[in-house]
Amino acid sequence: MSDTTAHSLTGPDGKRTMPGWLRGIYAGLFLYLFLCSINVMGGGLKMLANDPSSKVWIDRVFDFADNPFVALMAAVLVTAIVQSSSFTTSMIITMAAAGTLHVDAAIFAVMGANIGTSVTGILVSLANIRIRRQFRRAFTAAMVHDIFNLLSVGVLFPIEWLFHPLARMAGAIAGGIGIQSAGKPNSPIKAITRPVVDLIDAGVNLVFSNPATIGLAVAIVGLVMLFLSLVMLMVNLRGALMSRLEALFRSVFFRNDLIAGVVGTLTTVLVQSSSITTSLIVPLAGAGAVTLRRVFSFMLGANIGTTVTGVLAAAAVADRQDIAVTIAASHVLFNVCGILIWYPLKVVPLTLATWYGRLAARSKRYAILFLVMVFFVIPGLGLLITELLRLALPAP
Repeated sequence: MSDTTAHSLTGPDGKRTMPGWLRGIYAGLFLYLFLCSINVMGGGLKMLANDPSSKVWIDRVFDFADNPFVALMAAVLVTAIVQSSSFTTSMIITMAAAGTLHVDAAIFAVMGANIGTSVTGILVSLANIRIRRQFRRAFTAAMVHDIFNLLSVGVLFPIEWLFHPLARMAGAIAGGIGIQSAGKPNSPIKAITRPVVDLIDAGVNLVFSNPATIGLAVAIVGLVMLFLSLVMLMVNLRGALMSRLEALFRSVFFRNDLIAGVVGTLTTVLVQSSSITTSLIVPLAGAGAVTLRRVFSFMLGANIGTTVTGVLAAAAVADRQDIAVTIAASHVLFNVCGILIWYPLKVVPLTLATWYGRLAARSKRYAILFLVMVFFVIPGLGLLITELLRLALPAP
């Protein structure tokens, strides 16, 4: 092997790295498994929903989940735990298309996923906690993402609850592109994923005989596939792109707000994770390489870019594709509306982030308090209180 070839297979630390073409093959494989997982999980959920023995239990659980506040809090909590809004949104779309989650509740859950995914930036900023100035800049950059998502939900959640504009616009989009409730029986994605779906169905049927158990097992297999395929897809794309992107970020990509926003969108589309792009921009902001205003524009772009995973998930759904596209479109519309509201009023999120960043830099407990309360305690308490009220109050 020549010196040039050997150098191309080693990283800066001298360790051997995977060649780019091989990473590309792996990324394609994991994208295929992601598409398969949507149909596997959807098929399992559909079996559960159609089984009479499990219908009473499912109706009870999802009547509870159809509460908009519960849907929001549950999605915040799940996304904060798995640190991937792509995972949560894909799961929501699949559940809605399978009929186990109402469309309106799914839209509120998507809002919660937007909040939950911003936990990654807070966690990344804590790496600078020993150096006060760097921590202040990094934590403030992370807070910009959090505050934007919280403010967007604060405005759009009550409007959607009362008037359903996102659901109506998203439904019009799904209808406008000619998607029918019966789905697309000749969908190429359904065709190419069918072998894997059939294989898993056959394997589960060899192990279990009860229809409800089979449906549950298939749904769990699909859920595990969804999580693992997304994680491996992000790891491979990150390894192939991030080292090159970091140098370009420092020198080229933040000349103005528009460029920063477009870069945020494209980067997130490429790596299929706003968590990864956040993990890159927060340290750069902590080092003083990027201004807070450019970070804000970049984060807005990342919020748009992360909706692509939901679009892919909707395209992979075999049945009730109109429902899946409605949820995916509502995710896009939610982020677009948030930008239309808060970019002209950027002084509000920037001021709030700066204020709390300085507070956290003076006393680190405020950073930990925000992390624990917003992403874990408040959602957990909200779910607990709602469940206690449901148990205490008689059914109507």
